Amino acid sequence: MLSVREKYWRYSLFVLIAGLGLTIFAELTPFLGGLLGAVTIYVLLRRQMWFLSERRRWRRSLAASLLLGEAIFFFLVPISLIVWMVVDKIQGVALDPQSVITPVRHVAGLIQQKTGYDLWSESNLQSVLGYLPRAGQWLVGGIVNFAVNLVVLLFVLYFMLIGGLRMETYCREILPFDRRAARSVMREIHMIVRSNAIVIPLLAVSQGVVAYVGYLAFGVPEPLFWGVLTCFATILPIVGTALVWLPLAAYMSLDGNWGQGVGLVMYGTLVVTQVDNLVRMVMQKKMADVHPLITIFGVFIGLSLFGFMGVIFGPLMLAMFVFCVNVFKRRYLDGLPDRELFQPGGRSGG
Repeated sequence: MLSVREKYWRYSLFVLIAGLGLTIFAELTPFLGGLLGAVTIYVLLRRQMWFLSERRRWRRSLAASLLLGEAIFFFLVPISLIVWMVVDKIQGVALDPQSVITPVRHVAGLIQQKTGYDLWSESNLQSVLGYLPRAGQWLVGGIVNFAVNLVVLLFVLYFMLIGGLRMETYCREILPFDRRAARSVMREIHMIVRSNAIVIPLLAVSQGVVAYVGYLAFGVPEPLFWGVLTCFATILPIVGTALVWLPLAAYMSLDGNWGQGVGLVMYGTLVVTQVDNLVRMVMQKKMADVHPLITIFGVFIGLSLFGFMGVIFGPLMLAMFVFCVNVFKRRYLDGLPDRELFQPGGRSGG
């Protein structure tokens, strides 16, 4: 039986931890993208770190530096180049509105010719011109935020690689399970992180490459740029890549290229869209059996909370919520002992 003083100490400590934790979280919100990115890349590199430091007996600082270079070369440089390509294109439009007004005027003329609707009205034009400066400001803010979070990611990732084993041991010890169950929980977390961090970008790249081939085949102008945009559009649930290839097909049809427009629609529907189903079926089941609805709603949640990094961490957060609910149900409602929580047939997961 705890005394009043001991209860006071316990609850005061809990309130202090919760208060400080919420304050720290609120202050770190602008850097969440970098922090979560560091966690993701750490999970992908932890086995290599263990091999170099434990099996090869390398100094942890040397192994961490090597893996940091690997992360920069294979993860961050390609992402930075792709983002910079899109940013440069959008920035050119923001600085030179005439470069976008001319093709829009051409499309508006085609629409008026085909349908009789005057898209190029004074009110619509003023709306477009008023939006461009705001888009430029948003772009500059996005570039600064991306650069800051990139620095935070590299800094945090290095120290996570250095002290990763101690960090994982500490996390296992504070989990409300026995040691065996805690190890199973950590394995589940690693599996979910790896699944989201590998499958979602793989889906984006595969659909972008397939779409790029189609854009080349059907004569779409600047196919590489539209292929990269298709990669980003993949992350949006439900509509996805159709946000890119469907307007392109409509433009080509309005411009008189009906055959190419119809062909692009058929290619996007029968080929590009099916790549998502094929890759998801092959990869997702091998890594973690995450329900598609978790991915769809997770992306919505993640984009609003974390921005672009929410593409990975939104589904991860929702999958972890479902995982924790299943653990709670099996442990405290069904009354299963810790050793049976993660047995086949009693597996907790998304």
